[in-house]
Amino acid sequence: MTPKEIKGEVMHLMAGNMSCQELTELITEYLEGTMPMVQRIRFQIHLGLCLGCCNHLRQMKLTIQTLGKLPVEPMPPAIRAEMLHRFRNWKKE
Repeated sequence: MTPKEIKGEVMHLMAGNMSCQELTELITEYLEGTMPMVQRIRFQIHLGLCLGCCNHLRQMKLTIQTLGKLPVEPMPPAIRAEMLHRFRNWKKE
């Protein structure tokens, strides 16, 4: 993709605007650094314009930090499998 094509794609996506709901659904990808660059730019533009989403992201980061301090206890395999199944399929249900 040429720089001109990238610029056109970025402008097209920015014009489409990211909703608060879409941002909320993408927070995990953003925090894990797996979000594609163009989508990340849209995400960051939305954060710059939306105090509510900025606060939500800050709360998520604080939650992750706090949970990281809890002692690790083994999870029974059946519960782990069920949680993974539900997490992977939550949009399909």
